[in-house]
Amino acid sequence: MKKIKVLFHVNESDKWQRALVNITNFLNDVGQGGADIEVVANGEAVSVFRTRCLLTGVGGECCGTASGSLVDQMKNLSEMGVSFVACRNALKAQSIDEENLPNFVTVVPAGITEIARKQTEGYAYIKP
Repeated sequence: MKKIKVLFHVNESDKWQRALVNITNFLNDVGQGGADIEVVANGEAVSVFRTRCLLTGVGGECCGTASGSLVDQMKNLSEMGVSFVACRNALKAQSIDEENLPNFVTVVPAGITEIARKQTEGYAYIKP
């Protein structure tokens, strides 16, 4: 069976939790390995990556903010094969250093171009 190709687009911070639940539900339905899933973050949604403490933790623990748990959920999904992509333009606009991103996040020059490129490759577009 051919893998389903899906692109999730998150450009608002308050949409992260819904997006991650949607992705989890999708994977539960099609099975791990049943889809190629990419999540493109642009706009103010990249602010979830703002504080290094949220990403790496201090002494193995998060700072206790909601963003930390979101990043943990993203990391778990990345270990299941989900790709996370951040827009360089948005990172610059939010004053976020690329060096502080979690290692599972890939940076692209422009999120909107990545979205268009994936659609030409046959990815279904979902915006939670």
